[in-house]
Amino acid sequence: MPSIRVLKTFLAVAKHGSFASAGADIGLTAAAVGLQMRALEADLGQALFDRSGRTIVLNTAGRAAVTPTVDLVQRYEALASVDTGGLGGTVVMGALVSALMGAFSGALWQLKRDHPLLEVKLFAGLSADFAPRVENGELDAAVTTHSPRTLPATLQWTPLYTEAMVLIVPRRPHFKLGSDPMEILRTAPFLRFDRTTWTGDLVANVLAKSRVKVVESLEVNSVETIVALVRQGYGVSIVPKLDNVKWARDTDLQIISIPGNHVERRVGLLERTHHSRRQFTAEIKKHFKSRGSPVPTNA
Repeated sequence: MPSIRVLKTFLAVAKHGSFASAGADIGLTAAAVGLQMRALEADLGQALFDRSGRTIVLNTAGRAAVTPTVDLVQRYEALASVDTGGLGGTVVMGALVSALMGAFSGALWQLKRDHPLLEVKLFAGLSADFAPRVENGELDAAVTTHSPRTLPATLQWTPLYTEAMVLIVPRRPHFKLGSDPMEILRTAPFLRFDRTTWTGDLVANVLAKSRVKVVESLEVNSVETIVALVRQGYGVSIVPKLDNVKWARDTDLQIISIPGNHVERRVGLLERTHHSRRQFTAEIKKHFKSRGSPVPTNA
């Protein structure tokens, strides 16, 4: 019977598409990965790869084996929770960088404090990129914004907290700054959050509801980069008002409410409908519920 280590190697190959790349990720040579995969095929009594020269591709049986293998590995890692009476083992999560700058960092710190045997492997990125990785089992869960599109039935998203969408302007701009929010939006160089992202959709929604045409200056896919550029006086922007950021003490920028704006960024937990790390995700929801955040009781 194959070991959990061999199954993890198989998943690394499935993820990276080659023995060499998988080996680089998990600390093995390509030859060692190849030996493990041949042993796995022998144990299962069937080929998992189509081999043509230097190309290694999962065949039909290999692709079918990925999902049950993910489940086996997750169930094995979840055994740590049974042994310790609490959370343990490794959880692989995705999170928005802005969520790590904001409220989610506090939840993560508390979980690590309360469950010292818990190991969280964290990947930073964009909401849209996390959805397929959660769906295929590469990530146990991810902290994302609310999707503007309908999610597959295999995924569920639970709201954790909300952030107001606000106008940020530099205190020492390299341009003439208007006297009211609408004038600022109409005349100042505008740093737009990447419109192909879920947060970018919210920014477009705010502008549409405000019925204002901005002077496009730059498009960026990072809230922290936009904030840094505004601080340096290069433009203005609309961003989520991140929790845990000392906005009032910032000497380089100021926050201005947009008149009539009720658009908020909803941040939540994306997970599969059925998975083996539900105790971990339940603890995250519990943390935000205790803060009075909008987590449904049946989530």
